[in-house]
Amino acid sequence: MARGKLRIHLGAAPGVGKTYAMLSEAHRRVGRGTDCVVAFVEHHGRPRTEVMLHGLEQVPRRELEYRGGLFPEMDLDAVLARRPQVALVDELAHTNVPGSRNAKRWQDVEELLAAGIDVISTVNIQHLESLGDVVESITGVRQQETVPDEVVRRADQVELVDMTPEALRRRMAHGNVYQPDKVDAALSNYFRPGNLTALRELALLWVADRVDAYLTQYRSEHRVSRIWGSRERIVVGLTGGPEGRTLIRRGARLAEKGAGGEVLAVYIARSDGLTSASPKELALQRTLVEDLGGTFHHVVGDDIPAALLAFARGVNATQIVLGSSRRKTWQYVFGPGVGATVARESGPDLDVHIVTHGEVAKGRGLPVARGARLGRSRRVWGWIAGVVGPPLLAALLSAVDLGLANDMLLFLALTVAAALLGGLLPALASAAVGSLLLNYFYTPPLHRWTIADPKNIVAIVIFVAVGVAVASVVDLAARRTHQAARLRAESEILSFLAGNVLRGETGLEDLLERVRETFGMESAALLERASDVEPWTCAGRVGRGRPVERPDQADVDMPVGDHMALALTGRVLPAEDRRVLAAFAAQAAVVLDRRRLQEEADRARTLAEGNRIRTALLAAVSHDLRTPLAGIKAAVTSLRSEDVEWSEEDRAELLEGIEEGADRLDHLVGNLLDMSRLQTGTVTPLIREIDLDEVVPMALGGVPDGSACLDVPETLPMVAVDPGLLERAVANLVENAVKYSPPGAPVLVAASALADRVEVRVVDRGPGVPDEAKDRIFEPFQRHGDAPRGAGVGLGLAVARGFAEAMGGTLNAEDTPGGGLTMVLSLRAAGTRPDPHPTAEPERQAS
Repeated sequence: MARGKLRIHLGAAPGVGKTYAMLSEAHRRVGRGTDCVVAFVEHHGRPRTEVMLHGLEQVPRRELEYRGGLFPEMDLDAVLARRPQVALVDELAHTNVPGSRNAKRWQDVEELLAAGIDVISTVNIQHLESLGDVVESITGVRQQETVPDEVVRRADQVELVDMTPEALRRRMAHGNVYQPDKVDAALSNYFRPGNLTALRELALLWVADRVDAYLTQYRSEHRVSRIWGSRERIVVGLTGGPEGRTLIRRGARLAEKGAGGEVLAVYIARSDGLTSASPKELALQRTLVEDLGGTFHHVVGDDIPAALLAFARGVNATQIVLGSSRRKTWQYVFGPGVGATVARESGPDLDVHIVTHGEVAKGRGLPVARGARLGRSRRVWGWIAGVVGPPLLAALLSAVDLGLANDMLLFLALTVAAALLGGLLPALASAAVGSLLLNYFYTPPLHRWTIADPKNIVAIVIFVAVGVAVASVVDLAARRTHQAARLRAESEILSFLAGNVLRGETGLEDLLERVRETFGMESAALLERASDVEPWTCAGRVGRGRPVERPDQADVDMPVGDHMALALTGRVLPAEDRRVLAAFAAQAAVVLDRRRLQEEADRARTLAEGNRIRTALLAAVSHDLRTPLAGIKAAVTSLRSEDVEWSEEDRAELLEGIEEGADRLDHLVGNLLDMSRLQTGTVTPLIREIDLDEVVPMALGGVPDGSACLDVPETLPMVAVDPGLLERAVANLVENAVKYSPPGAPVLVAASALADRVEVRVVDRGPGVPDEAKDRIFEPFQRHGDAPRGAGVGLGLAVARGFAEAMGGTLNAEDTPGGGLTMVLSLRAAGTRPDPHPTAEPERQAS
């Protein structure tokens, strides 16, 4: 089944005529014989819109009850059953009444489209999800009903319904939009001229961007390479030189002269990466073009004019701005230059502007910084070999006659050595000095600066050429080696960051410490702020450098988005390191977001746990508290009844039932209160040194006689506990053990000393607990197996463990040899220091 087509009427504000335009389109289609129905259209009491509904078939609405009222909604099932060719669905961003099949109306529309039904709908620009913050900043009103941008972008047609702010305000004043009693408030608040103008601009720009995207898609599908000047796009070609800022400003001024002009700055880099521009200058130019509302692009290409023209045609540019060449006059013998080549090959559809600047004909200069790649000591030895080496070699050769050919080979070897040590410049110096010495000492006439034999001239020229060629090759190899080493280091760092992203291991402080160590800085800090007017705050910081409160106080700052920056102190970082620093900064922002998401998840988990506990508390109140209360009430009612004469035995039985119910209530309420204290962290134990035989026997007072036996030696050391908490914990353990022990098998409560701990074991011969459930039985409101509701709400063991841990002890479950379950309560012996790391595993501490 073919998917239906979606047509959307987009408006800047309510009242511009979206619904009226939609109904007009419906009448046109009905007139052409199209099966068109009104699935849901709201006329809001506007007479002209209501009149447009006449003559159109309307699908009856479905009324849903919500909070005591009836609300009409689109009957999706009825529309699907009617199956028209076209359905009119107003207000695409509408939120459906709870109880509907879908939460949003655009989801209903998706079902209609999937069923092959064409849909015509309406939406205002302020309801687009991505523009919520922008609209709120303009109007001061946060739109609660939104629709994802992608839903509107996927529409087959988006028609802009436009109206000037003045005309819309006149419609408002005439009562054509809102009721008369709401007009004045609307005109003075939401429908102010400034608000309407800003919303209109948003709508126009959004539609223009969609039209541009459609045009790009069409040109790509139909392989249209010729430039269509639908809007001014100015491409500014950058070389990385200081003139780039002048070119960017000139391009921005050209863009301002045309409607919807756009500036795209592009830097063409060689694929070998050896003739790169200043990263610092490019970073400044990137910031400038972005501040002026343009975009910066980095393109790789060996043929710079061809790459620049291909980029311009690819973005459908109309103009190219280039700077006048910085080459000197004599350098034009190597070619016409980039500007002249681009102007010649641009064709009739692309204008080229050559802009003069202060760097014209000043030359590009020699790459002095290349020698730095070889290290200071190597460059020193290279200059020594290139300048001092030739005279020393000439002095040595003056005592030995080896012939001109051998002498030239020795001088050439010295030039190669200078190139290997110091690079290009020392090798050139060695070649120049060596050629002069060869001319003066070894070519006839000797000791004169002239050469008699033309063959010797050729030999010296070849010597100089070979020396320069070898020096260039060595320098090229050194640059490639340096570049490979640098790229290897960068790849290792980026691989480290990528691994951390995948594994999610590095914390913010660890990452900042890695940044500080990688770049050798004193301190690293991640700063952020909520908006442009808010002060900066520090999200994380490492190192011992001076504190940084704003990015401009740091030696190096790397922005991350609009309101976050990575700030480093210690030294000024080379510009070429900013690429890796940008990756670190982006990762730091990701780590910070992940940490905050984790904190939100933890809070959500805490809230969910609280909700679960509250639900269980309600269940306990509704059943476990009600049951003994009902028994007590029934017994009291029976005793007070005057219609029945109770015997003494019956009266005693009823009173015994009342007493048991009251005891059960007392115990249950006590556990509930204890659990609530543990959950809120308000349990504060009063630790003192006591003997176990003073507390443990008292804990057995609530169990039937003969159901438990006690084995607490008097020789046990004293324990550091809270007597009240210990009594409650042991009582809960014994009560739980008695509950599951078979008749005739009393529970054993035994105590023993182990190192600096004293253990209290509560042993039963019941059914036991599987290993996978031993931790779960300590969670609140958990019962193991098929325990009946009368067995309690499942708080006894949770309270016991919580009290044990509050006193610095642990509580774990073990299997009883021969069958059953043993609860091991481990307490700290008196006179020992508290253990900061209890032996209980963190995930087992349910309380």
